[in-house]
Amino acid sequence: MTAALSAWLAAAGLRNLPLEELVDGFARRLNDAGVPVARIFVGMNTLHPQVLVRSLIWDRATGPATRFEFQHAEIDNRIIRESPLAPMLYANVHERRLDLRLPPGPGEAPVFAELRGLGMTDWLANIFPFGELTPGTGGPRANEGVGQLWLASSVTTDRADGFTDAHLAVLREILPVFALAVKAIAMRAVYQGLLESYLGTDPAARVLAGTVQRGVVQGVEAVLLYADLRDFTRLADSLPGDQLIALLDGCFDCMVRPVNRHGGEVLKFMGDGLLAIFRLKERRQAEICASALAAASEALDLMEVLAAERLKDSRPTPGLDIALHVGTVQYGNVGTDTRLDFTVIGPAVNEAARIEALCKELGYALLVSQAFAEAAIASRSHLVSLGQHRLRGVRDETELFTLTR
Repeated sequence: MTAALSAWLAAAGLRNLPLEELVDGFARRLNDAGVPVARIFVGMNTLHPQVLVRSLIWDRATGPATRFEFQHAEIDNRIIRESPLAPMLYANVHERRLDLRLPPGPGEAPVFAELRGLGMTDWLANIFPFGELTPGTGGPRANEGVGQLWLASSVTTDRADGFTDAHLAVLREILPVFALAVKAIAMRAVYQGLLESYLGTDPAARVLAGTVQRGVVQGVEAVLLYADLRDFTRLADSLPGDQLIALLDGCFDCMVRPVNRHGGEVLKFMGDGLLAIFRLKERRQAEICASALAAASEALDLMEVLAAERLKDSRPTPGLDIALHVGTVQYGNVGTDTRLDFTVIGPAVNEAARIEALCKELGYALLVSQAFAEAAIASRSHLVSLGQHRLRGVRDETELFTLTR
């Protein structure tokens, strides 16, 4: 029986079966084989900069219908703090069993009262580290640090007499194989989350699809949003490092949230600025321009809110300058044979940067190009001309616009 189930788990892991399907198939095959499992919990930490833990609960009635996701800031969340698996992780305990037919013990985790209320009689939990173990301790090596990944799982039965020795023997033999199949599936999600965090959604998808050769680039027609913090260098010379990073993160939040909300995508962070695009193929041109204009306006509003909040404590805040342009960007793999960067280049990028550089000189936080104004038919009434201006490195003068006051 375990041989057939092991073979199925191996095939599921190799095929990258969705986690819900893997857990559901595993649980139902256990029951079909005579191991009476009523509930399965699966939880795994991640390397995502925002997400700490993702978990899934399967039960016989609803299948894999319950999911949880906790942010790093929620490390003290009651559910995490009171989990019976947390002490196992901290103490490097890899297995624990609890007879739920017995009365509650002192300081027992609240989840056990819930399980008893559901008629559960026996609980078996395991921790599976995804790394090399320290000899003689069963724990992860110290040099693996915060990058140590693990799978925490528990199986529960409502059989009147709990798990038999035969049931436990099957579970102890097959659960490591189950953990390996979960690892095969979950690691792709871990890699994808990391790549999306550092490269962006579309570049990450391209890298995972195999677009990794040096010199391979793609042209994209888009509205460009080029944003940069004004006078940030002066602040960088006067603020301690931790305060500077906190300020920069707060400013990027003000820029990125509106971009994401209006359908844009950040392609590149550049020092204290960023380049985002709104792809022209996805919606009508005028609608996309309106979205980019709304994102820019909201970013400036959010920066004003941030500056007002920091002013209460006499903390300085840089200004924000934004340029909107329309053109083609080339992005892809550029670098050496040992170190590549997924970067963005092209005349449109240079022109957007030159337009942004004029914001301080002209006294406007938002400037839009003539090309953008011509494409933004639905928003044209909200734009006012600032006349002809010369962009550094560009031969012909171009008309620039800003939002009406």
